[in-house]
Amino acid sequence: MDIKQFEGKLKSVAESLKSEFQTIRGGRPSPRMVEDIKVDYYGQQMPVKALGSISVIPPKEIQISVWDQGAVSAVAKGIESSSLNVAANVEGNMIRINLPPLTDERKREFEKVLRKMTEEARIRVRGAREEANKEVKKQEEGGKLSEDAAFKEKEKIQESVDKTNKEIESLLENKLREIME
Repeated sequence: MDIKQFEGKLKSVAESLKSEFQTIRGGRPSPRMVEDIKVDYYGQQMPVKALGSISVIPPKEIQISVWDQGAVSAVAKGIESSSLNVAANVEGNMIRINLPPLTDERKREFEKVLRKMTEEARIRVRGAREEANKEVKKQEEGGKLSEDAAFKEKEKIQESVDKTNKEIESLLENKLREIME
């Protein structure tokens, strides 16, 4: 595994965490909060984003324009039974979701979830580092790398890990700041 592949792997961990964070409700609404909620549509489980267009109306409202009138009640039911704990107001084929301000208790719950997601990302980073270091060790033992070259490779690997961990920490701090607004 070369260093570019390794950095790509770490980048995907950070990107994955970033998209996971977008599903957690902060102070501001985001289409990502509802787009992947599964809805029972004619016996199939479909995400909300496949059944309508989602838009945000600042400061605290998400609006879903459902394309098929027959799916409106299913989408509304799916949203209300999701972990968002919100009411879906139906007007024709339009669903409006008003996001009430977060309570302190709910903010603490979200913080715990965010910290757990962050720790899981760090674990994936450590696993990738272990894998890369084993690969370097194997190449060193096989004679493909000198001891100095192997040491330099491991240093590069650690630099990438440190950089990714800083990025992960920054993502966490930003999301926590957003939730505490």
